[in-house]
Amino acid sequence: MKVKRIKVGIKDLKVILNDFVKTGEAIEQGKRFKPVKEPEIYFTSFEALRKALTPKRLELLHVIKTQKPQSINELARMAKRDLKNVADDLKYLERIGLIERKDDRNKTTPIVKFDKIALEIAV
Repeated sequence: MKVKRIKVGIKDLKVILNDFVKTGEAIEQGKRFKPVKEPEIYFTSFEALRKALTPKRLELLHVIKTQKPQSINELARMAKRDLKNVADDLKYLERIGLIERKDDRNKTTPIVKFDKIALEIAV
């Protein structure tokens, strides 16, 4: 089975905005893009990365991937954490693209679709 990765890195805000502008210009010119092989998430500083990927949030990602909880309540029990704090962390992780949610009737199932996080830091 192929390992699915997500790339996490640090880029200066000017670089991110410049990449965005170049992409927009290429789209306007009708250029086609190759499908992304692995998703990428960038932060503007190492401090921002540290605040986003706290040990508790990384633990939630691990528990979701390995134990496959069927609800947020079940995840909170597995992680031995307060339900509200887990729910808040999941909202943030979803917002930055590290998890997905499957809503089904009265429960929400968190899903992690990658096996590894590859960290890229330019020197």
